[in-house]
Amino acid sequence: MSTQFFSFSDDTPFSTEAVLVNASSSHYEEDWPSIPHTHAFTELFYVSEGSGEFLIENQHFSIKKDDLIIVNPHIQHTEISLSASPLSYYTVGVDGISFSFHDQKEFQIFHCRQKHADLLFYFHSLFQELDEKNDGYEEICKHTLAIMISQLRRFAVSDFQLFPSFHPSKECALVKRYLDSHYSDDINLEQLASLSHLNKYYLSHEFTRYYGISPISYLTHRRIEVCKNLLENTDHEISDIAHLAGFSSQSYLAQSFRKYCGMTAGEYRRSKKNQTI
Repeated sequence: MSTQFFSFSDDTPFSTEAVLVNASSSHYEEDWPSIPHTHAFTELFYVSEGSGEFLIENQHFSIKKDDLIIVNPHIQHTEISLSASPLSYYTVGVDGISFSFHDQKEFQIFHCRQKHADLLFYFHSLFQELDEKNDGYEEICKHTLAIMISQLRRFAVSDFQLFPSFHPSKECALVKRYLDSHYSDDINLEQLASLSHLNKYYLSHEFTRYYGISPISYLTHRRIEVCKNLLENTDHEISDIAHLAGFSSQSYLAQSFRKYCGMTAGEYRRSKKNQTI
């Protein structure tokens, strides 16, 4: 007799509780306008047929069949269909989780040409359960969603992590997006308070409550991540990297880098170069 035995740990990559809050299947027939909007939940948008554009925070992206767009909470977006090739698509709203992508964006577009059959199978299964509503369909939908996201990990070019979503206010989400894209600017808490129209002490409290870190500490962390990327992928002098990442001086970069990474920037660069040899 031949036996194969497999064991599993409890430390699964999808340990965060995700709740399916809505789902829709649509085909564009020029009978409704494309209006930018936001959600308090994460949205998965899968193009099953056709082509068009996806508008995210005033940026236009071409989309077509077998593209999956993931948009985190409070990010303004809408779809724009081409009349010659109208869009058909699924949308799934997910509460309880948000995605953290390696480039710090609050959205990502995955081109799923190679694995379209896998993802379409799970979208079809999900909507079949929602249509028929047989016994236990809610539990099946929950697990189907988890499997769908796990499948995405297998072929996603852009890596991501899942984090609990606690519905950050629009003001805190705005501040986080500002820090992600303006990290190289000279930024202080007073400026962020003015941007969000909140008292600086209240902003700091609310930002920390939602993201587990203060706005200024988050800014430093974001700058450190930029430095790490530049150290790994460019030959810039460390003084230039400090400037590009928004640090006021090389000495401040050195102090912050050692605090966050436990080593100097030069040691980090050498360690990464040695890994590629």
